[in-house]
Amino acid sequence: MTANTELYNDHPEWLLKQSNAPESAKYQDPWRLLDLGNPGALNWLIERVDSLIISEGIDLYRQDFNIQPLYFWRSNDAPDRKGITENKYCIGYLAFWDELRRRHPNMLIDSCASGGRRNDLETIRRSVPLLRSDFLFAPVGQQCQTYGISYWYPFHGTGSAAPKADNSYALRSCMCPSNTYVFDLRDKNLNYNLLRKLYKERKETADLMQKDFYPLTDYSLSNDAWMAWQFHDLETDTGMVQAFRRKNAQGEVKIFQLYGLEASATYLVKNYDSEKTILLTGSELMKTGLNVTIPVVSNAVTIKYSLQK
Repeated sequence: MTANTELYNDHPEWLLKQSNAPESAKYQDPWRLLDLGNPGALNWLIERVDSLIISEGIDLYRQDFNIQPLYFWRSNDAPDRKGITENKYCIGYLAFWDELRRRHPNMLIDSCASGGRRNDLETIRRSVPLLRSDFLFAPVGQQCQTYGISYWYPFHGTGSAAPKADNSYALRSCMCPSNTYVFDLRDKNLNYNLLRKLYKERKETADLMQKDFYPLTDYSLSNDAWMAWQFHDLETDTGMVQAFRRKNAQGEVKIFQLYGLEASATYLVKNYDSEKTILLTGSELMKTGLNVTIPVVSNAVTIKYSLQK
């Protein structure tokens, strides 16, 4: 918040000023942070946002937050009360959302904070991050985000850029329950056949990415690694495997032992690249393992399996 605004002029006592911050986190005057630990400031914010939701007919509220608040909080603590400003601020921040949800029980909340900066447990109890991080598109980074975030909560989103080559690696690395496709459809050079193929693949598998998550490899940022995981729907006994062979990863074939299947059941296993299907038992998939072949580096496969009754 800067000078010559309503709050800056009328209620300076509601605003936190920063001091003694390192250069990496410094905001020069007249920057201020609205103190949500102040009851007057919190009530003003609730009423202001509520009135806009009503007057504009808003049914999805998106909150972004692109500053570092720590030194605003620390600068306003008494020497014997370190952390109290932050504590009260966070209580107010959650109370703000809770009151909006009480007044508008069908309203959705999309939380963003430079991407991933507020994906804490209390925030995600009340909202979903449709942009899980501002670090976008890079395949290894996207793979690691999906791997790490899937331990904690099932619904999250990211952006996906359109490839011009015959390589599905980038788009598969970005697949998650909610995707925003940043494609310029005026561009005649995009690989539309590939985009249609991968859109169909995602449409058939995205719901599975909200189910039980099983990592099939270690977490790694290394370019010489494979990364793979499994999502399994316990109710329908259906699931998917994604595997990624990075640019320096050795070997064309990996075998992954799956989880959560019925040992005596038979599953139809479909590779989305070859379109071939095979039948394997749950015991084979869990004990012998699923044979995954990726002959070209910087590539990926998606494999779906479904129970045969």
